[in-house]
Amino acid sequence: MTRRYLTGLGIAAAVVALDLWTKRYAALNFAGKPVEVIPGFLSFTYVENPGAAFGFFRSGGTIIAVAAMVVTIVVLVALAAPRSNLEIVALGFVLGGALGNLVDRFARGEGVIDGAVIDWIDLWLIPTFNLADASITIAVSLLLVHAWRTR
Repeated sequence: MTRRYLTGLGIAAAVVALDLWTKRYAALNFAGKPVEVIPGFLSFTYVENPGAAFGFFRSGGTIIAVAAMVVTIVVLVALAAPRSNLEIVALGFVLGGALGNLVDRFARGEGVIDGAVIDWIDLWLIPTFNLADASITIAVSLLLVHAWRTR
C-alpha cells in the first residue's frame, strides 16, 4: 500500500508543481500578448476560467471545487486497494489535475473556493486549457485503455 501511495502522490505532486509553475509563467508572459506557436493550430494565451475544464460549466466554480475535493478523497481511498501500475499512474494524474485546479480556486477568488482557474494552452478546436486539465484527460485515456485491455 505504501508503494501505491508514494507513486500516486508523487505523480500528483509533480503534476501540481508543473501546473502551478506553467500557470504562473502564462500569467506573466501571455496575458494580453498571446504567442502563436503553430499558426492556426497552437497558441499560448492567458484566460481566466471560472468554470470547468475546457471552458465548460462557466458559472459553477464553487460546485466544481467541491467536486474536486470529493475526487481527491475518492482517489486517496482508491489508492488503498490493490491496483495495477497503470491504474496507480492514472489515479496520480487525476489527483494532480484536481489539486492543480483546486489551488487556483482557493488562491484566486474573493471567497474561499470561487477563484477562476488559469488556462493557457489554446489548441485548434479545443477550448483553452491547462496542464491540470490535460492531466485528467490523460488519466481518463489511460483508464479507458486499461479497461479495454483487461476486459
